[in-house]
Amino acid sequence: MPTLQWSDTLALGLPAMDDTHHEFVGLLAQVVHATDDTLMPLWRLLVSHTDAHFAREDRWMQDTGFSGANCHTTQHQVVLQVMIEGDKRGTAGELAVVRQMADELGNWFPMHAQAMDAALALHLQSRGYDPLTGQVAMPQTLPTEAIHGCGGATCSPAAAPSQDHAVAA
Repeated sequence: MPTLQWSDTLALGLPAMDDTHHEFVGLLAQVVHATDDTLMPLWRLLVSHTDAHFAREDRWMQDTGFSGANCHTTQHQVVLQVMIEGDKRGTAGELAVVRQMADELGNWFPMHAQAMDAALALHLQSRGYDPLTGQVAMPQTLPTEAIHGCGGATCSPAAAPSQDHAVAA
């Protein structure tokens, strides 16, 4: 399986996010190519980086009107929990599990970045949000109600099926 590599298709035009994503891709590549002796220390470094990466994005969402229960944050929680489980399994000697997780992260990440993170980057930019300071240049553009989806058009209330259809199905 080819290793995920940084490319312009992963760049979202928000330097703080792009830099973190570039670091993630680099760390993931190190894990994929690690020897058995270096796999777990590199995996733990990736888990630590990912924890900080997700926490930073979750803070940006909170600062700009996302609900704590939105699908983007939930996906972060699930992926991080799987990675932590990978640490436990790898520590128990199940290195093949960790290698499989690394391969799956390489498949998952581009989709996450190009969908959920792209929507978040657009949301942040449209509010004049500075990820480094947490300042919102255009607070009047913040949503009046918490965003519960991913922030993209497909997660908007208008795109969601009505309750009538959901009950009838």
